[in-house]
Amino acid sequence: MPESIPEPGDLPGPSPADQAKFWCAVNSRRWSQALRHERRTGLAVCDDDPMKLHYSWSLARVGELSRHHWQAEVDAHRLAVAEGRLGLADLILVSAPPATELRRRRDADRSRRRRNFDLHVRLIEPLHEWYHAVERVGAARVLWELPLAGLPAELPPPRTNRSDPAVYDAVIAGLPDLG
Repeated sequence: MPESIPEPGDLPGPSPADQAKFWCAVNSRRWSQALRHERRTGLAVCDDDPMKLHYSWSLARVGELSRHHWQAEVDAHRLAVAEGRLGLADLILVSAPPATELRRRRDADRSRRRRNFDLHVRLIEPLHEWYHAVERVGAARVLWELPLAGLPAELPPPRTNRSDPAVYDAVIAGLPDLG
């Protein structure tokens, strides 16, 4: 599914709560688009987790997002989950090669600017922490490599608890302490 692009008038205010609400709304639009596509075709494939809370978690884990801001993200996303505006995907494919491989790829491709490369390398381990928490509580099936042949032949059926606040809470509780 194509990623939703925020409208110019939608830019968030400066507070963590305003920013969390903004990004939660963006993520909720992506979730809604995926659900509509799934209803029409039987399957929706997104190029990133529609909830995308893994990114805020990872930033907080490496000290690039304050605890206060992380909590605002958690609260905004929990409300959206409870209201059915957001949920956890049924199947998540995670590809996060080791830093050495990412550096090799970067060095081999000079056609792209990678302004945030070092930050994104730092986010690899927290990304794994997030999806291990998702996997442990059974919130989604997680595959840790991209299958060479594309999507797995047998896909999990849509879960009835995609937007269950208790499942969401279990994922959050399953994360390591921010330290």
